[in-house]
Amino acid sequence: MSYRREEYHTYNGLNFTEQSGIDFGKYETEELKKLWRKTLDAGMHGIGFSMYEDGQEPGDIITEAQVERRIKILAPYSKWVRSFSCIDGNEHIPRIAHKHGMKTLVGSWLSDDKKENEKEIEALIQLAKEGNVDIAAVGNEVLYRNDLTLEELLGYIKRVKEALPNIPVGYVDAYYEFSRHPELVEVSDIILSNCYPYWEGCQIDGALGHMQQMYGQVVDTANGKPIIITETGWPSEGGSLKGAHATEENAMKYFINTQAWSAKANIDVFYFSSFDESWKTGDEGDIGAFWGLWDKQENLKF
Repeated sequence: MSYRREEYHTYNGLNFTEQSGIDFGKYETEELKKLWRKTLDAGMHGIGFSMYEDGQEPGDIITEAQVERRIKILAPYSKWVRSFSCIDGNEHIPRIAHKHGMKTLVGSWLSDDKKENEKEIEALIQLAKEGNVDIAAVGNEVLYRNDLTLEELLGYIKRVKEALPNIPVGYVDAYYEFSRHPELVEVSDIILSNCYPYWEGCQIDGALGHMQQMYGQVVDTANGKPIIITETGWPSEGGSLKGAHATEENAMKYFINTQAWSAKANIDVFYFSSFDESWKTGDEGDIGAFWGLWDKQENLKF
C-alpha cells in the first residue's frame, strides 16, 4: 500500500483513551532498543512473511529450503504467519508453517491477469483441502490497485467460499475500502484490513491513535463480523512522507505501541513485515526496502 492524496476518513465514533501510547520521553536509544527486543520476545499474534532475498522478486520460483529457513526464524516470535500468494514457491509457506506449529492466513494474489488468477485460486483451494489454511484471503488490495472490478472480485470470493465452507474466507484491503464497498463486508466471513498511519503522512506521536481510528472505521462498517488488522508497520529508513519519518527510532516506537495495544485490547494484528526486501523499492521508493523487523540478511535490526 502506498500514499494517496485523497482522504477517506468517515469514522467519528469511539473515543480511544490511550491514543498516544507509551511515553517514550524517558527512553534513550539503548533503552528503546531493549524495550523493542522485550516486546518482540513477548511474542506477536501474527507477522507478514517476506519471501524474497536480494536479486529475487515476485514471479521467481522460491525453494522449500529458503521458506523453511525463514519460517524457523519467525516461529519463536509469532503465533500466525501471513502469506500473499499460493504459487511459485509460496505454497510452501503454509505447509512449513504448520509443520513448525504456526497458524496460517493464506492469501491468493489476484491481479488483472486472469490466467494467473486461476492458478492462485486453485492453489489456495488445494492448500486448504490439504488442511494447511486456517484463514483464506482472496486477493490483496485489488481494489486499491484497480486491478479488478468489484463484481469480478466478489465472484472470486464467492467461488472460494463455496469450495471451502468450513474455513473463514475474507479479502484484504485498505481499511476504507470496506466503508466504500459494503458488499465486501456482506460476502466476507472475516474482515481483513490494512492500516498504515505512515502512508497517510502521520507523525509518529499520533500514529497509534491514527491507526486506532482506522480500525474504528472498520468496526463501524463490519456489522459485528470479526476483524483482523492484516498489515500495519513502519519503515526504519528511506525518507519521509509529510509528517511521517522513516527512522529506526520511529520504527521501534511504532512496533512497541502496536503490540502493547494489540495485547491489551485483544485485537489481532499481523505486523508488516518480517524481513527487509530490496525488490519493493520499485513500487514504494527507498522506504520499500525497510519494513522488516529483520534486515535482508535475516538479522534482527535492533
